Amino acid sequence: MTRILAHYIIETAGDPAYAAELMAGEQSAGTFVKVPGETPELLAAHGARVEGLTLLEQVESPSLPGAKPPKTAGGKYQRARVTLSFPFANIGASLTTLFSTVAGNLFELNPFSGLKLLDVEIPPEIASAYPLPAFGIDGTRRLSGVLDRPLFGTIIKPSVGLTPDQTAELVATLCAAGLDFVKDDELQTDSPHSPLEARVKAVMRVVNEHAERTGKKVMVAFNITGDLDAMRRGHDLVLAQGGTCVMVNMLAVGLVGVIELRRHSQLPVHGHRAGWGMFSRHPLLGIEYPAYQKFMRVAGVDHLHVNGLGNKFCETDASVIAATRECLTPMPGVGAVVLPVFSSGQTARQIPDTYRAINSLDWLYLAGGGIMAHPQGAAAGVRALHQSWEAAKAGTPLVEYARTHIELAGALERFGS
Repeated sequence: MTRILAHYIIETAGDPAYAAELMAGEQSAGTFVKVPGETPELLAAHGARVEGLTLLEQVESPSLPGAKPPKTAGGKYQRARVTLSFPFANIGASLTTLFSTVAGNLFELNPFSGLKLLDVEIPPEIASAYPLPAFGIDGTRRLSGVLDRPLFGTIIKPSVGLTPDQTAELVATLCAAGLDFVKDDELQTDSPHSPLEARVKAVMRVVNEHAERTGKKVMVAFNITGDLDAMRRGHDLVLAQGGTCVMVNMLAVGLVGVIELRRHSQLPVHGHRAGWGMFSRHPLLGIEYPAYQKFMRVAGVDHLHVNGLGNKFCETDASVIAATRECLTPMPGVGAVVLPVFSSGQTARQIPDTYRAINSLDWLYLAGGGIMAHPQGAAAGVRALHQSWEAAKAGTPLVEYARTHIELAGALERFGS
């Protein structure tokens, strides 16, 4: 019988083996006290099991409040890695039930002063019930016309405050500069100052005109985040206007929102992870991205944000690289490879390091301020990205390449080398 593996890091003042068994019981057939019907046969068929326990370091103080203290004065808190397995029979082909199983009440158990889900292995029996990414990397490349290099894009800045016509004017400039991809900010959806319908029509007018002149249609990810009906209407509007992408704030709409959008969508779904820090920032609480992104891949997102190297947030470069590699690695028996999206404080200066770190052409690189704040203007900001990529591909140091490329030189001077 299929069993689903989930991997955790825990911290406890008590016996880690007992704590791991408590996790297994809480998230399957057990409870805090024996009850009628909890037979050995039932537990054998439906109980979660501890499949692995590796002790790590001890620490003097608890990582989280509200946990039971050590029984002896001066006692320490033990950390450990734990692997649990859950029977498929408990869950069925339900992504939402799986999420509740591997990331449910266990975060609140008071024997733990730390607990974080590191990864989960989603089996084909569950994944096959869901739409999966309909476009992914290949479909995005086909629609954008970019086949042999990373895609370069930007975020509309200012993120809020621009009217539909002002937004369209900016997009026209970016199209003319040679950008591949433009997206709404996560904060801009269907606001009074920029209604979605007016914004889509104004922006797609200039995008379509540019495509007619040049043969290149810039991919614009319109943020249609909302309730289910609103997202369906937003998608249909973008499709009718000739658009080639829609965007959703994944945490805001949840698993069901993403699943239902994918089932309805005829366009790539760009997944923004706004709010991710509340799940990931504490090392002993929440969910690591390798686990979370698998749920969203099965739900059907085509592009996934992974932060960026040298970002403006708190995530380390090592974590960003690991997340990127996860997106590009097929899930066993499932596949569902998606396009990783770099953003957050990205400029021309990080492109060579990004390329060296992942050794792949399959990524979307978004520079907001890195384009808009270029000292020679947005068009020069776009050219600086392309020049940085040319230098990275050739293995030429940026400072050297910038000697004969004034836009790259301006970016390095403005954003640092």
